[in-house]
Amino acid sequence: MRGLVVALGVALAVPAVASASADSVPTPQLSWTDCQDGFRCATAKVPLDYDRPAGAKIDLALIKEPATDPAHKIGTLFVNFGGPGASGLQRLRERGKWPWLFSAELRARFDVVSWDPRGIGASTAVRCFDTLAEQESFFGSFPEMPGDPSGNSAFYAKSEELADRCAAKAGPVLEHVSTANTARDLEMLRRAVGDPKLTYHGISYGTQLGATYANLFPNRIRAMVFDGTMDFAGNATGHDGAGKTVPLDTRQDVATGISRTFDQFLRLCTEAGPKCAFSSGDPKAKWTALTARAKQAPITVDGETWTYSGIINVAADLSDSRGWPDIAALLQRLYEAPQVQQASQAFKAGEPYTSNRTEAFNAIQCSDSDVPTDPAIYSRYAETEDQRVPYFGRIAVLDMMSCAFWQAKDADRFTGPWNRPTSAEILVLNNRYDPSTPLAGARDGAAELARARVFVTEGYGHSSMYVPSTCTEQVKRDYLISGAFPAAGKTCAVDASPFAG
Repeated sequence: MRGLVVALGVALAVPAVASASADSVPTPQLSWTDCQDGFRCATAKVPLDYDRPAGAKIDLALIKEPATDPAHKIGTLFVNFGGPGASGLQRLRERGKWPWLFSAELRARFDVVSWDPRGIGASTAVRCFDTLAEQESFFGSFPEMPGDPSGNSAFYAKSEELADRCAAKAGPVLEHVSTANTARDLEMLRRAVGDPKLTYHGISYGTQLGATYANLFPNRIRAMVFDGTMDFAGNATGHDGAGKTVPLDTRQDVATGISRTFDQFLRLCTEAGPKCAFSSGDPKAKWTALTARAKQAPITVDGETWTYSGIINVAADLSDSRGWPDIAALLQRLYEAPQVQQASQAFKAGEPYTSNRTEAFNAIQCSDSDVPTDPAIYSRYAETEDQRVPYFGRIAVLDMMSCAFWQAKDADRFTGPWNRPTSAEILVLNNRYDPSTPLAGARDGAAELARARVFVTEGYGHSSMYVPSTCTEQVKRDYLISGAFPAAGKTCAVDASPFAG
């Protein structure tokens, strides 16, 4: 573990480290209005460029679920749901009352506030297309992530086209969407709601935002929960300069996280018996046979054609363990499908593309992180990682391919240091088997912080948002309300096995 400095119950002298430009900006004025289903909404105006605080302004769209016991309200709990690129407005509406994420007790004591960060959704957004139809046509024709070198050229070309489109159309916001500027926005929002210090829950990418805030404004923290935690230095620059030579998620070893979680998927499926559709026979052997067959020719079930890469992408989508039974059922249908030759057809997962999530993801991630810019590096790593981590190695190499061609840079991005002493110790939550933020990376991220403790949930999937655990929510709630940490060595179980039925 790198440079872990832990202070338990010790009063620390916190240096006055903050963005002078952020401190000089007038506090935004929020006018909250009802926006259906008990939520309230507002818009904040903040500088596009904190180096020019009197210059152009952008809009940030906020949503609030008011505390249900205002007489005993502690303050505001700011939540970032991850991505980057996900709409905080949409996710709070959908997930704000999930009891394993925000219990009634927690919602009684805090206004829960989320927002669309700069570049995203209803805030001033990165827009790389003129119309929705143009956007959908572009992503509808995007080639699937290649399962072998033959698909690299088309995938790289389309990734470069996305970078070029954004450079041509997105405008000035593209050079100011780094996580550091979103952290400065968060400081503006803390002041706007009148809290003397920040109370924060960051999920997945939200932990990178939290760590950035913690090191820009270390003496302004009341409590911080990092949930599904990244390796912060690894994400920004890589360790020992690896950012220029190793693809981003490869240096975070996401492939191993996926692989180990998929092993648990197969194990739990076997143990579940008939409750898991893929359990008959030997699931591991069936998986090997299925993927070998898909490499020879695509497989068609229910009128839909699945390539090898499409099947790998579905099997790797393990973040929400509540969806594992559906994955198992699909794998079983594919395994049983008649062996008929079909013309190759790229698999398009999910709903039609209707937001700017992909553009925003790339704009923010490519602003934040050092990455290789030579496509040949990605091609080499795709082969070596596919050998090191069968099935899933390529995903972590190619999943941010547009960053290799990205043109815009944010001069204000944050690259460390990550260990400034903070006014509160940070609670780091991570599942034992997390395919997106592996536990080893979460431990590395916590070790980079000055004051942090790691708490492990014995679960499968990505963050407590997707892995229900009443026990873990209690740990988080106790910390956020009173600052209490769980006893050393304590872990939490999940509420139910993914295949509990």
